[in-house]
Amino acid sequence: MKPRYLYPKDYYADPSANVFNGKLYVYPSHDWEAGAAFDDDGGHFQMKDYHVISMEDVENGEVTDYGKILDVADVKWAEKQMWDNDCVEKDGKYYLIFSAKDYNGVFHLGVAVADKPEGPFIPQDQPIRGSFSIDPSVFKDDDGQIYCYFGGLWGGQLQWYQAPEKLVKEGVDLGPAADKKTQLFAPADVPALSSFVVKMSDDVLQFSEAPRSVVVVDKDGQPLKAGDPHRFFEASWMHKYNGKYYFSYSTGDSHMLCYGIGDNPYGPFTYQGVILDPVVGWTTHHSIVEYKGEWFLFYHDCVPSNDITHLRSLKVQRLFYNEDGTIQKVVND
Repeated sequence: MKPRYLYPKDYYADPSANVFNGKLYVYPSHDWEAGAAFDDDGGHFQMKDYHVISMEDVENGEVTDYGKILDVADVKWAEKQMWDNDCVEKDGKYYLIFSAKDYNGVFHLGVAVADKPEGPFIPQDQPIRGSFSIDPSVFKDDDGQIYCYFGGLWGGQLQWYQAPEKLVKEGVDLGPAADKKTQLFAPADVPALSSFVVKMSDDVLQFSEAPRSVVVVDKDGQPLKAGDPHRFFEASWMHKYNGKYYFSYSTGDSHMLCYGIGDNPYGPFTYQGVILDPVVGWTTHHSIVEYKGEWFLFYHDCVPSNDITHLRSLKVQRLFYNEDGTIQKVVND
């Protein structure tokens, strides 16, 4: 199939695709023209609510928009910027894990619960304890255990919560990069900052453990370096194929989607390559899902809005694997 714009009537981005009850649902963020000034921390991305869309035929079928499923005004702890979200089912309930800024300007993850995948979702009064940063991806393994992957640099604030502590302890001079509250990257030749993964509690409302770093390594088992254009930046996604765990992500300022393969949900994940080259627009964000025996890549670009970076549109196309389990690179034509 050729790449398809899914819902040209509105601006949606950051698609999280899931299959519930034999139907494919996509949980995007909802772009709009808020009039906010551009800044390097994403202040012009002022999303204030979530919608969900569904379809039964990805290539040609009708796409249904169920309308607003959650509004920032209904979330007691959140002030603004409802960024990426994802949804997972357990015991007939649907749990929307989302990111938003509190009234102190700090991003956290929250949970909202519904009886149906199309909502409406009722938010918890407080964010997840110990949560931080953005871009949650919720993965349900074959044994039913639910994991949340999250984190994003720059405006996503992930750099506030980690620094190369091991190098600091070993006396390596990191200069200003050692100040994790103000600096983004360590020097180019030290390990890159990473995303996080955490098991969710049985009720899917809290973390059940301390978040762990998701390390992407090269073929020699060494972590990708901060100066590597293929290192993690944001947009974690986890899927499973032939018993292996595929951790895919956006490289942010180098604008690619990349992935690694591991043997368990925690990793490490050995870097494999690029799934998608840069698209029109600053951000690249995606999800990968199997539906009716075929694999699909969901993502966004800014072509319909004439490259207005905060007005993005959802796209989808087929995804294929090689015999060795690697992913064939997708061409966005």
